[in-house]
Amino acid sequence: MDGEDGAVLTLAVLYPDLLGTYGDGGNATVLSARARARGLDVDVVEVTIGSSLPPASLYLLGGGEDGPQRLACDLLAEGGFVDRVGEGAHVFAVCAGLQILGTAFSIEGDASYPGLGLVDAVTTRGTSRSVGDVATLVEGRMLVGFENHGGVTVLGPGLEALGDVLVGRGNDGRVDGYRASRLWATYAHGPVLAQNPWLADEILGALIGRELAPWPSVADRLYAERCATLSIRRPAAARTGDRH
Repeated sequence: MDGEDGAVLTLAVLYPDLLGTYGDGGNATVLSARARARGLDVDVVEVTIGSSLPPASLYLLGGGEDGPQRLACDLLAEGGFVDRVGEGAHVFAVCAGLQILGTAFSIEGDASYPGLGLVDAVTTRGTSRSVGDVATLVEGRMLVGFENHGGVTVLGPGLEALGDVLVGRGNDGRVDGYRASRLWATYAHGPVLAQNPWLADEILGALIGRELAPWPSVADRLYAERCATLSIRRPAAARTGDRH
């Protein structure tokens, strides 16, 4: 099976022709490079408009505008994506991808559009657009990136946030993203896995069923520099561990 040692990890980038606005396809590049550095076999495929949805170890969703987001949601609903996830596939979703997996999100004219319903999350249009650095505390580690969205995402009572926002807005100014079984979601671009090698390795470890040995690289220096820069801008409430 995909994900076990000696087998091929298949990473499927979903609709980069629709959800490729912010370079989130680079997350697959990061994962494949870090996997191959550990001797793992990886196959990266791009699922574009008109392509059938292949089985995969991990499906990756990125960010995009309202119209393409709506079309991507329709194609995923028609293409058996929900069934693939139910059969055990993992998902990593960013921005528009995060919203698509929920129960509803806003589109042109602030109308509500049904999502895939994989998680209990509703996204509405905020009063202002959030553009800039975002940093989130995730189980004691900082997740850094860049956000560019106008949505406000409210999580249902049974859905766990990915972490607490220290800089920027994320979902709502308090938390960013969400974490569920075999699923990660965040508003952070960057690509976010290029800036956060620890999260890339956490995802790879989940795919193969074991923790990976460290792989020092230039990404560690980039991550340390971003953390140091953003920690200077953290509000006092965040420094004391209180949500703001």
